[in-house]
Amino acid sequence: MKENITILAIETSCDETSVAVMENGREIRANIISSQIEDHQVFGGVVPEIASRLHLESINGIIDAALREAKISFSDLDAVAVTKGPGLVGAILVGVSAAKAISLSLGIPLLGVNHMQGHICANYIAYPELEPPFVSLVVSGGHSYLIEVLDYTSYIIHGRTRDDAAGECFDKVARTLGLGYPGGPQIDRLYFAGNPQAIEFPRVIIDKQTYDFSFSGLKTAVINYVHQHRQKGQPIVIADVAASFQQAVIDVLVDKSFRLLDTLGYDKLVVSGGVAANRGLRDAMATRASKTNTQVLFPPIVLCTDNAAMIGCQGYYDYLGGRESDLAMRVYPNLSL
Repeated sequence: MKENITILAIETSCDETSVAVMENGREIRANIISSQIEDHQVFGGVVPEIASRLHLESINGIIDAALREAKISFSDLDAVAVTKGPGLVGAILVGVSAAKAISLSLGIPLLGVNHMQGHICANYIAYPELEPPFVSLVVSGGHSYLIEVLDYTSYIIHGRTRDDAAGECFDKVARTLGLGYPGGPQIDRLYFAGNPQAIEFPRVIIDKQTYDFSFSGLKTAVINYVHQHRQKGQPIVIADVAASFQQAVIDVLVDKSFRLLDTLGYDKLVVSGGVAANRGLRDAMATRASKTNTQVLFPPIVLCTDNAAMIGCQGYYDYLGGRESDLAMRVYPNLSL
């Protein structure tokens, strides 16, 4: 095998068109992210048809830009990795179609990557010394997972979303409060301006025998609180509602994560996904870790959101393991770990 493996990676699962060039899995030669947030803000959320069309319009230009930034050409590539799911089916199809074309024309391996595995890999890029095993908390717009990472391609899922994922609840609560899209950063900003103890929203633990997550009840409680106060003409302190909601989410994520660490006997927690950018969550995890001699790792903000670098990292380990896809590869909008 070559000493240096160069992989072009493509990520189009939702509303970011991203292309990266990765060397040996962990070195970023280029990582270009084109966000569609402004195009979707007017609708209060991602419109799948618009997302697909915007990916289609920009994908070729972003591939060219990534190759220029990395100072390489198509002939220097050893493989192409692409998100095959989960996500929006039309959006994923754009990236997969581009990757298949590159694979076929260059005669290089095609690597279909699970987007959620990619999120775990964000910390491999941020921390070159990081190696499995460890416990991983993945919290994004559509998924919440607590995972025991055994090696680079092997996992045991201990907890997952039963209903609404944490990130999804942030967006829905923000919409109810009139904060706009995306909701997560807006609520996190108000968390530090409001009183997180002002309102006692529920912490749904389910039971002590499971590490699964349930945030639907919390979301409903916040929406009911806001609607009831508006109907009665009572004042609502938006910052306090946002802060109290976020505190309820944080309490559950921290409690379950550290409980699993204790049960399994690990001292390393790796957090990733879009919600990993939340400052309140980062602070709470750091505070809890300092009391338990646990190491908690977060990727930089740019690697928390959807990006192709993390896809290229997972693609590299799939490549080493001989987990190559073929040109008949489908897309999997509901793919799980």
